Parts: sequence; structure tokens; C-alpha cells
Amino acid sequence: MLAVSQLSTLRWDLEQDVAGYARHGFSGIGIYRPKLDDYGVDRAAELLAEHSFAVTSLSWVGGFTGSDGRGFNDAVLDAMAAVRDAAVLRADTLIVLAGGRNNHIRNHARRTLCKALRRICAVAEEHGVKLSIEPIHPGCGDEWSFVNDLQSTLDIIERVNSPSLGIVLDTYHIGMDEEFLHWLPDVAPYLHLVQLGDGRHCPCGEMNRCLLGDGCVPNEKLLQIVQESGYRGPIEIELLGEDVEAVSYHQLLGHTKEYLDGLMGQVSH
Repeated sequence: MLAVSQLSTLRWDLEQDVAGYARHGFSGIGIYRPKLDDYGVDRAAELLAEHSFAVTSLSWVGGFTGSDGRGFNDAVLDAMAAVRDAAVLRADTLIVLAGGRNNHIRNHARRTLCKALRRICAVAEEHGVKLSIEPIHPGCGDEWSFVNDLQSTLDIIERVNSPSLGIVLDTYHIGMDEEFLHWLPDVAPYLHLVQLGDGRHCPCGEMNRCLLGDGCVPNEKLLQIVQESGYRGPIEIELLGEDVEAVSYHQLLGHTKEYLDGLMGQVSH
């Protein structure tokens, strides 16, 4: 299934997103929580069911280290509420951002994250919801997450030891690391979602993604490896930043669908 994250069309509302994605041949959507709050969870579930749209992700929960100004318990309670929303939407996964180190030593930040995840995973297991940690490139996301690579993500998953916990792999964040391809077979059993992004250079400062195929992320090779390793889940697109701001959303979606059709055809052969 091919899906689009609502972050790619940030100025559209949910109804515009669904209509626009369907027009360009997508059948899945990655829901962004602020847009969901604006529209209403139950109303959104009805709209998506009416258009036979699958929810490939709900984004995001986290900040357990206090990096976004919330206390630990507030962040955990917010995540538990998001688990329940994900269940209503029948979302494939709920994305987790660890939070920045926030002046903590790394071991303390990791213990705090694991403590939060154990509590949230217990609720997720009750509701049949999968949680996915997203490693974020340090060049553009130190304030969002101290978890920056696949190896440290796997370490946290092993420490928490919950069947509901896995990984969302965003190729923009990990795809410019030459070592990441070697980790993909180890990651595949825990992989809940692949998000495709691209960039012309390594992230530095604000995220700046370009149209798929215009950058240096080896998305074709990555998809080939994860599929050979058994991944059969959705492919979700996330495109935002200065390099795509001048492109209309319909141009962006049209280019993306054409690129993906060609890419998936090459990977399947």
C-alpha cells in the first residue's frame, strides 16, 4: 500500500488530504495529530472509512525527557490517549519520538524512555496497537530525539521487550548513513513502517527534503533489501522543507506517485 503523511500537505485539512491523495492514486494516509484534533477522531474515522482509506500511521507521541516542556507523566498520559485514538482509527502504528536529551546524561535519558515505553506498551497491547520508535538524524532533530540510529533503536526495543514495539524507518533520517544498509536485515523483523524521504545533502538545521529521486538517498536499494528481508507493510511518503515549498501539493503528489510506480516496478523484478 502507498500512503502519504499529512505533513507533506501541511496547509490542507483532512478532507482536502483525503480527496487529494485519492485523486493521485494513494489509498493510505499518515495522520498528523494536530490535524486530527482539528477534525475530531470519530468524525475522521467515519470520513476515512467512507473513502476506504487506511491509516498507516498516527504521528506522534514522545517528549518523555521533558525536552518539549512537558513533565514525564503528562507525556505518558498524552501517549496513552493517542493509543486509544490509534485504535479508533485502526492505525497501523503510532509513531514515537524519544525526546531530546534535555541536559540528561544519555543513560538516564534512555532509562526514562524505556520506563515510559513499558507503561505505554501495556496500554497498546490491550488495544491491539503497534508502537514504532523513529530514529531521527541528529543534524535536524536533536531537540526531538536522542535516538539517532538503528543500532540504538534496536537496543531500546530489546530493553523494553514488548511485542507491540517496533521501528518506523524514515529514509531521510537514516538513508545518508553508509552503514545503515548493513543493519536493515536485523531491523526487518521489527519494522512496522517504511517512510520514504529524500534530500540533496545530509540534514543540517531544519529538515529540508526534496522530491523523491532528486536527492542522494538510495531508496531503491533500501526497499529491495527490506522486501527481501520479509517486509510487506505499507510505504508512506513524507516530504517537507524548503526544496519542496515552491511545488504545489498536486504537483508533489503527482510526481511522487509516478516515481513510486517506477520504483516499485524495479524493486519487484
